[in-house]
Amino acid sequence: MTSEKTNPPLDVLWAPWRMSYIVTCDNPPDCIFCIGDSSESDRERHIICRYRTCFAMLNRFPYNNGHILVAPYRHTADLDSLTDDELLDIVKLLRDCKNALTRCMKPDGFNVGLNLGSAAGAGIQGHLHFHIVPRWRGDTNFMTVTAGTKVIPQSLDETRDLLCQALAGQRE
Repeated sequence: MTSEKTNPPLDVLWAPWRMSYIVTCDNPPDCIFCIGDSSESDRERHIICRYRTCFAMLNRFPYNNGHILVAPYRHTADLDSLTDDELLDIVKLLRDCKNALTRCMKPDGFNVGLNLGSAAGAGIQGHLHFHIVPRWRGDTNFMTVTAGTKVIPQSLDETRDLLCQALAGQRE
């Protein structure tokens, strides 16, 4: 009996966006949150919404589909340095992103947080940013437990299009 008859076929997980993370993790690019005023590259950068003092973008290396990062335009690592206007805009944008995710993806819950410093898990320490991660019952399955792999079922471009549309509808 050959192994072809006894072993099930091997499934391949396709996650091409991971390679750019793998090759840059030891040599990170310039600050991804210092985006400037021009919105010309918003699609390529996966920016989904801009407010007066902050913006939201999809995480290129998401924990779950729809993982959003919210950051001030101003480059700062210090929560205490944010102005009241920046804090208010960030909280409003977090709320609006949560509502857009609820309408588009219907998650069962959310993780919302901020990692300050490398000891707290901040991957980009120089520019603070909040995470909002949609969660579904059972979204941790055998893949994460046995293979250390997470399956993201939708492309970043498709997710961006859905969320941009939902966020635009909220502001009208």
